Amino acid sequence: MNFSIQPTLENDHIILYPLQESDFEELYAVASDPKVWEQHPNKDRWKREVFQNFFNGAMQSKGAFKIVDKSTGETIGCTRYYDYNQVENFILIGYTFYGTASWGKGINPKVKKLMLDYIFQFVPKVYFHVGSNNLRSQIAVGRIGAEKIGEEEVAYFGEAPKLNFVYEIKKENWEA
Repeated sequence: MNFSIQPTLENDHIILYPLQESDFEELYAVASDPKVWEQHPNKDRWKREVFQNFFNGAMQSKGAFKIVDKSTGETIGCTRYYDYNQVENFILIGYTFYGTASWGKGINPKVKKLMLDYIFQFVPKVYFHVGSNNLRSQIAVGRIGAEKIGEEEVAYFGEAPKLNFVYEIKKENWEA
């Protein structure tokens, strides 16, 4: 890999900072609302010990970001690049969540645009794993042009496998 999967990315509205150990409390304050996890595969991530496991996985991925609203300076969520496949030259984007105060404000398309514009300099394909019951995220990845191409059991870091839909977006489609 001749590129970083954890650069600082920024536009007029948000900044994606590489996740640091010191970000735990600030991020947990956003993640501690059970409503955030209603449709996610692990609905208990609002619990501190379950979120700690999620956070540990984020740190070990070395591709996770703290999402900050530029206008307020507040942490509003988290996302990451993960599982770069050097042979087939693709990467995944996921493990994304936002606090409910950010819902319906167009934050996710802005975050994904930053991430896709950056990573498509290096790979021709990006995949997303979306929980089979996570309709909100399925709609969101569809809106950015990703297409469902399959289903698979995914074992999230330290968790039991759960059914996920696999979505793909290709560089040429993104740029069109």
